[in-house]
Amino acid sequence: MIAELNQLIDAIEQDLAEDLDVAGFAARLGATEYHLRRMFSSLAGMPLSEYVRRRRMTVAAAAVVSGEPFLDVAVRFGYGSTEAFGRAFRAVHGASLALVRADGGPLRSQPRLRFRLTVEGNTSMDTRIADLPAFTLAGHTARVPLIHRGANPAIHELIASLPAEEHARLKSLSSTEPAGLLQISADVDPDYREGSELTYMHGVAVAHGATVPDDLDAIDVPAGQWAVFRSSGSYPDALQDTYAATASEWFPSNPSWRMRPGPSIVAVLERADDFSTATTELWVPIERA
Repeated sequence: MIAELNQLIDAIEQDLAEDLDVAGFAARLGATEYHLRRMFSSLAGMPLSEYVRRRRMTVAAAAVVSGEPFLDVAVRFGYGSTEAFGRAFRAVHGASLALVRADGGPLRSQPRLRFRLTVEGNTSMDTRIADLPAFTLAGHTARVPLIHRGANPAIHELIASLPAEEHARLKSLSSTEPAGLLQISADVDPDYREGSELTYMHGVAVAHGATVPDDLDAIDVPAGQWAVFRSSGSYPDALQDTYAATASEWFPSNPSWRMRPGPSIVAVLERADDFSTATTELWVPIERA
């Protein structure tokens, strides 16, 4: 996986002016665009698209400072006008083309990335592989922003809006693994950009083909394998640390597996009354690499 990410960086650098066909590149490596994008954003700390934008503007800045006509630089880096190029340039560097031309800065450079594998094993990974038949997720959904750390107010608002009787009804519908009330994230941006929208469901898993009440939303999940990560501790910090460690530690240490598209699911096994601590299982859809 690390080698694939470095090949991806090399391919981007070969022609920063053009948008790389990530899907085609991944296919040639025998990988998937979904897995490459998720691994890149998790390990680099930024979406792939943001890295490309920063690198493009870093290289373009040298041409701007050298005195090359603005339009020539704009066209070389894929922009149809000086105005569009100027907006993209300011978004990265925080300064106009004219100011940088006159003063040589300020500039915010993005160095070329190079991935190296360093697995320290400082996060305990209590993991099992589960092979599940097709099933359906049923519950109440909302579009919410992706938040990397801390509580998500939009999710809290959805759950708090449901009466206690509804939580009990949902729990009674659970009929297959993962069992119990579930926290489900679907339609997540492959680049895992903070602030991007995803579909959150407060619901349960039911057998494939089971009747879902008309007042509930449903997500059909195909048969497949799942990596199940158990964590205990401060909530949601321990869970979020575990999610981050799946990319930084577990997948690099287990190269025979890769993520596949699908919802990620959290089952809460035990929790404090105030939810300050919890034991959870994070279910991540995977496939053989």
